[in-house]
Amino acid sequence: MTGLQDRAWLAAYADRLLDAVRPYASPSGSLVTLPGTPGGYGTAVDGLEGFARTFLLAGFRLAGEDGEDPAGLAERYAAGLAAGVDPGHPERWTRPEEHGQAKVEAASLALILDLTRPWVWDRLAPSTQEQTVEYLGSVVGDDGYPDNNWVWFRIVVETFLRSVGGPFSADDVARDLAAHDRFRRPGGWFADGPERSFDHYAGWALHLYPVLWARMAGAADVAAAAGDDLAVRSAADRKHLARYLDDALALVGADGSPLLQGRSLTYRFAAAAPFWAGAVAGVGRPGLLREAATRIVRHFAERGVPGDDGLLTLGWHHPWRPIAQRYSGTGSPYWASKGLLGLALPATHEVWTAPAEPLPVERGDVLTVAAAPGWAVSATRDDGIVRVVNHGTDHAVPGDAVGDSPLYARLGYSTATSPLLDREAWVSPVDQSVVLLDAAGAATHRAGFEPLELAPAEPATGVVLGSVADAHWLEEDAAAPDHGSGRPGVATPAGRVTTVSVVRGAWEVRLVRVEHPADAAAALRVGGWAAGPGHASTLVPLLGDVAPVRGEAVHDDATPLAGPTTTPWLRYAPVPAGWVGVGVHLGRAPESADLPRPRLDLTTDLTIDQAVVTWPDGEQTTATLP
Repeated sequence: MTGLQDRAWLAAYADRLLDAVRPYASPSGSLVTLPGTPGGYGTAVDGLEGFARTFLLAGFRLAGEDGEDPAGLAERYAAGLAAGVDPGHPERWTRPEEHGQAKVEAASLALILDLTRPWVWDRLAPSTQEQTVEYLGSVVGDDGYPDNNWVWFRIVVETFLRSVGGPFSADDVARDLAAHDRFRRPGGWFADGPERSFDHYAGWALHLYPVLWARMAGAADVAAAAGDDLAVRSAADRKHLARYLDDALALVGADGSPLLQGRSLTYRFAAAAPFWAGAVAGVGRPGLLREAATRIVRHFAERGVPGDDGLLTLGWHHPWRPIAQRYSGTGSPYWASKGLLGLALPATHEVWTAPAEPLPVERGDVLTVAAAPGWAVSATRDDGIVRVVNHGTDHAVPGDAVGDSPLYARLGYSTATSPLLDREAWVSPVDQSVVLLDAAGAATHRAGFEPLELAPAEPATGVVLGSVADAHWLEEDAAAPDHGSGRPGVATPAGRVTTVSVVRGAWEVRLVRVEHPADAAAALRVGGWAAGPGHASTLVPLLGDVAPVRGEAVHDDATPLAGPTTTPWLRYAPVPAGWVGVGVHLGRAPESADLPRPRLDLTTDLTIDQAVVTWPDGEQTTATLP
């Protein structure tokens, strides 16, 4: 398919989304309150989100068509904005000083008012302009912004305010830019705050907003007032983005699926945003960026998103309410609009005219390390699946004794599976886990683990990563709000668990050693992938003096993917004194009982342990163990 055909298809898809929400707008158009159970912040915030997040998409359509507007989007959203910012209107918006979520939505308003300035802002009545400035201006000097991607919401709002003669704080912008710089990590990555929070926010927020901000009217003056040089900063941002895209492109499955990892997954094809950001910034190969972005959107479109009513729901391929965090409401899924940012670029842009290029997983097997999140990335061309084995991400900091978030702390994530996300999964990890079990069967958590610096594999036919955790049982605080991170609570030490992963192709060889178990009656359990229909998860014991008991955990509706899941596990009791080795495999179903498996040999002397993995194709990887 050519780029112009892609663009026409995406435009039609966007127009369907915008048309479908019209019946749910309030009489003034200021609130777009979509059907469904209200979000944790209430109906008023839901309606504001529904307006602001669809305004993002409407703005992209207007900008990309240079103001041509057969659907009357500019008039429609201008009328809604006029009512929303009017403090005396019965359909006025929740204000930023009244609820923190309004600070998020204010950024979308400001971004699109800047992007569509000739067709929306310049045509607003002076009184509406004044009320808009007053509404947005309440963020100036507000100290209530979390230390994460939210800092960009204030930067964007204050930049727009300054461009229209509104209030502005150079100190605010300087502080927020400094926070953004603190989030910078090696290899092009950002952490979403001070914790090891690596997820899609790195791309759809922390890389996206700097690119768009640099193109806002007066951004250079705002940066200068804050003691910064926009040209220098933007050059560094583009370099960082280019490196990130190398990893991000390798994380897209051949079927267009993003990695099912991290919070806010209901934003779905917002995962395409960093590829469009690359196109806007002029970094990366435009044909490849377009292919990745459009493939992600098509992945969902081909699986029934949106539904027959044209609406985006809380879910993934279909409505699935448990995917929501506390902040998720009926309008929240429309942050997916970011995944259609490419429509803001005209049809003459090189991202639309360049020939399409295959994704990395389509060109051949991929085996690499994303150092910042601590991921071994292994993609296999024959099945198109991307897998990551995780020894660096947990949405915590080293030494924390909190619960494992299934969205962050599991040992593996993929484009073909979802972590189990039912209530029990937050309390007692099963899938992609190494846990100690007490007499009642309660499983430990590993959040707060320490990544290990391991000797490079020899020869370079595999990737070796590892971590050591002070495993702990947790009596959780069930009243804590769900923002995607692990549950707080009272922790009880269980033992020190070292896990080393040797990765190649569809296999992980997982080596485990337990030291100082606190409960002599505890058992060790190793869990595999939670595989749904069409895929199979396999666990095979490769090393250990104790023969394990095999079992499976079957769940009917524990993930946002359709169908039941089966998670194999191996249980060792008593806990072995030395290393245990397990082969962990994810592939397409059906899997034969004669699936070729790796061989694991352990050599030990007085100073060093070495694991030699012989893969099914005869290649070998040697790992030096801690």
